[in-house]
Amino acid sequence: METKPLEIEIGLLHERICSALGDPTRILILYMLSEKGMFVNELSEALNIPQSSVSRHLRILRERNLVATERQGTAVLYTLPDKRIIVALDLMREILSSQLRQEAKITSAIHNQNSSEKKE
Repeated sequence: METKPLEIEIGLLHERICSALGDPTRILILYMLSEKGMFVNELSEALNIPQSSVSRHLRILRERNLVATERQGTAVLYTLPDKRIIVALDLMREILSSQLRQEAKITSAIHNQNSSEKKE
């Protein structure tokens, strides 16, 4: 069976980007780095998690080329090399927001219908 180009691309997308976004902490790190470059200790303090955990998340993001590094003496500055990832994340957040609003409308309609039936 022949693998189609779209299937290959989707496989790479999942392997390289989607899997890296599979943890909320990594998404938070990307948002923080979209504002400014940061060191591990700064991220650790801002997220209130151990440096070892931040380093592990950064390693995954770095392996997927979602963050860049710049050595400054003994420290490493992490930056966001391509801000389009934030545009993509913002778009997904908009989709989520729309879904939640739609669910809330449905829930409200059901609640209102049940309330009016009880009054009858």
